[in-house]
Amino acid sequence: LCSNNNPYASFGATLARDEEQNLWSTPHDVTHTEADDDRVLYNMIVVRNQLDKDSEEWQKLNYDIYTLRQTRKEVRSRWKHILEDLGFQKEADSLLSVTKLSIISDSQNMSKARDILLKLSEETNIFPTSWELSERYLFVVDRLIALDAAEEFFRVASAAYPKRPRGERADGSPGALRS
Repeated sequence: LCSNNNPYASFGATLARDEEQNLWSTPHDVTHTEADDDRVLYNMIVVRNQLDKDSEEWQKLNYDIYTLRQTRKEVRSRWKHILEDLGFQKEADSLLSVTKLSIISDSQNMSKARDILLKLSEETNIFPTSWELSERYLFVVDRLIALDAAEEFFRVASAAYPKRPRGERADGSPGALRS
């Protein structure tokens, strides 16, 4: 009876639910369930939540979810670092903020944005090897085109995250091939 009159009674449950919907680790942001890669993560969470927490399948899915979130954080951090190097210290977070309300600034920029994003993927290590290109970064590249900073972003990304031959370590010495 008391909990029905207490507006804060479900506060903890709401936070837990928000965290599960919080696919990009930004508190209370439910706008990230629109892109394909977000749906994949969301589906993994749904399947994991239906499993017994003591099961091996639950542990594997939980690890995969954690790994995917960490990879996304790392990619975002790389982009933010480059934006800050380009002088966008105060604007970096807003440039990287993509929601279901985000729009492409100029439809003519779409093919150019796709080309630059593909070039970033193929010619730099800004994305992990297994990364599927995210629609989220298409919006970011579009914003960079509008700011006339896309080519400079690519130049800095190429210097900061150069593509290395498979099996070569960051220090340039040969290393074991990684899968």
